[in-house]
Amino acid sequence: MGISVETGKRRGARPSINITPLVDVVLVLLIIFMVVTPLLTRQFWVSVPKSDESAAPAAPSREEPLVLLVQAGGALKINREEVPRSALAERLRRVFAARSDHALYVSIDDEAPYGVALEAMDLARAAGATPIALITDRL
Repeated sequence: MGISVETGKRRGARPSINITPLVDVVLVLLIIFMVVTPLLTRQFWVSVPKSDESAAPAAPSREEPLVLLVQAGGALKINREEVPRSALAERLRRVFAARSDHALYVSIDDEAPYGVALEAMDLARAAGATPIALITDRL
């Protein structure tokens, strides 16, 4: 801040603002933002497979979906065939070995024991079922 002292009738100091340091600070901030801005952009590289126009679309799978039914008394059925709880994991392993997909649909009766349903899904996951989808509508 500068001060000019006048002589004559009016005596006293009259303040005036020096804006040179303000301009210097603004220019330094501008340079910093100009340097930092290009560094903030992120690039994602996506590798998309090339499509073969001449190839025919693959035929949809004709396999029947695999449904595990947990009944009210705790009985388990795989596609309407009753399976004992002790043989469930081995049976599912054999079924998944013969299938191309390992999707398992689980339908649970309203009165089925909660622990039996969870145990059946755990055994199915251990047998290789991925994904396990719950059926909400009645079959």
